[in-house]
Amino acid sequence: MIEVAGVNKKFGTVDVLKDIHISIATKEIVAITGASGAGKSTLLHIMGTLMKPDSGKVSVQGVDILKLKGNKLSDFRNTYIGFIFQFHQLLPEFSAIENASLPALIAGKTKKEALAQADELFNYLGLGHRKDNKPSQLSGGEQQRVAVARALINKPQVIFADEPSGNLDSKNATELHQLFFDLRKDFGQTFVIVTHNEVLAQQSDRVIHMKDGVVV
Repeated sequence: MIEVAGVNKKFGTVDVLKDIHISIATKEIVAITGASGAGKSTLLHIMGTLMKPDSGKVSVQGVDILKLKGNKLSDFRNTYIGFIFQFHQLLPEFSAIENASLPALIAGKTKKEALAQADELFNYLGLGHRKDNKPSQLSGGEQQRVAVARALINKPQVIFADEPSGNLDSKNATELHQLFFDLRKDFGQTFVIVTHNEVLAQQSDRVIHMKDGVVV
């Protein structure tokens, strides 16, 4: 599913990633842990095509993502990858269901098709009664579930999550963690999760621990 080989990344004179080699299998739930500044999010963003390394190779579903540019890169990202971030990144002027529909619209679906897909996901996620609310009218847990629906709308093969429960209370964090395992069972997604949450990390199939830019 994901192969990272010899990846290095510097910010200025600081070596953020140093010769990273990891493999992640299809339908695996992998947690990446480590102290702040260990390079976790940088590695996640490189695997998710949001950032390029200085050297090395990264492939997702057998595609060398570092060779993709422009529209080809955007299309690959929108089709095969879903993102969940700590602070939701929902657009305040749109309703919950409109936020979740955006990747489907970008992929060329009609508004009717995109809203129908989002509606199915909202029912699955227990958000059917909140679909017309603006983000400011939703709780933190509800906003994060909208972000999950947005990540799932194009049925991606892999979900990259960067501290997805970092802004949630313990109850909502536990529910979100369980949701990831339910999604893997029901939809077969692969999850790569950067987290400081030890409970989520230990529930995962595998933990990759990072320190000072290397896998330890």
